[in-house]
Amino acid sequence: MIVKETLGSGLTLVTEAMPEVRSVTVGVWVRRGSRHETEKASGISHFIEHMVFKGTKHRSAERIAAEVDSIGGFMDAFTAKEYASFHLKVLDEHVPLAIEILGDIVQNPLFDAAEMGREKQVIFEEMSMVEDTPDDLVTELFAESFWPDHPLGRPILGTRATVGRFKRDDLALHFRRVYRPGNILIAAAGHLEHGRVEELVARHFAGLGSRAGASRDGRVGMAAPATARRTVVRSKRNLEQVHICLGAPAYAQDHPDRYACYLLNTVLGGSMSSRLFQNVREKRGLVYTISSGVTSYSDTGLVTVYAGTRPESAREVLRLTLEEIRRLRDEPLGDEELRRAKDHVNGGLVLSLESSGARMNHLARQELSHGRQIPLADILASVEAVSADDVRRVASQLFSGRLAASVLGNTKGWRPRDQELSL
Repeated sequence: MIVKETLGSGLTLVTEAMPEVRSVTVGVWVRRGSRHETEKASGISHFIEHMVFKGTKHRSAERIAAEVDSIGGFMDAFTAKEYASFHLKVLDEHVPLAIEILGDIVQNPLFDAAEMGREKQVIFEEMSMVEDTPDDLVTELFAESFWPDHPLGRPILGTRATVGRFKRDDLALHFRRVYRPGNILIAAAGHLEHGRVEELVARHFAGLGSRAGASRDGRVGMAAPATARRTVVRSKRNLEQVHICLGAPAYAQDHPDRYACYLLNTVLGGSMSSRLFQNVREKRGLVYTISSGVTSYSDTGLVTVYAGTRPESAREVLRLTLEEIRRLRDEPLGDEELRRAKDHVNGGLVLSLESSGARMNHLARQELSHGRQIPLADILASVEAVSADDVRRVASQLFSGRLAASVLGNTKGWRPRDQELSL
């Protein structure tokens, strides 16, 4: 049973009882991410995510870690483009302590200057890890070129220059502006009772009430981005492969054709039986990895294809990829292939919701994306209702003109020509 409630402070609470499990996962979700940062403050949301674990008014960093370990809990956090999340999974008997710890870290961080100095070095290492991970880096290069001069195109981590300049007052001011009741959603799933969770949340998040007032911190990043279908190439001679990312604009999170888009992605490159995987990897052996993906935000989206291949095969992989995209757009989709895609999407969704952590994530993302809970049966029915004509129509809408592209690696001077990217 799912229960949603807005507390007197303005904080939103949504829970789902799962009587068949022993665990409970509680998540604190902040409706602000890297998209809502100015260019000067790029990376501050992610930095705050790190710093809340480095000590509060009531707990040292060591005590936070020890308390979580002492109850066998699993604690994690992440920052995304449009939100940040802090979550803790525990046995049902430890829910009171879990909510107390979460309430403490998202209300009372110290932002100690010495800890900030050390954590900057940790984040610089995280940035270096991205630089050393070609599939991550080529995707970041793509976003920066695809959404120029917009926060969605900037890296979530920020840059060494922006992070290096942050002072304690910068973090504290941003924290006060963003961590307000109207910006916070708490989601919990597992072996729980809503009334008990509501009581604990009201008690341990009471400090948020002192930050009542406007829950919106201006209009930074709220305008929909303009897209640019450019080609960007970065040569890295120490890489054995050429990494390619291709893409085009797609739908926002609540678009009525999103289910047809999911199926299109599954057929194109979102599964092992997909056309790209079978025709480029399995039949020709040109890649180890080739896949497509759909990313959706509140007002825009993106469909991408990623592949890594030998420099001498890059042009052929590009040609074959565009050939499959055109075929999906221009030729009818067979009944068997559509059926397999539907079973893959629906089966994957149902299987993904078997744990309390997955169910908590689903609750939160539904609330953040749609402002309500869409019943699982309705989602499955919506996927089932998509026709082959719907998939082809969506493919025609998304795949027109030319694709944007980013290329990274040992290119040996190769750069895709505009006509090679034309659909």
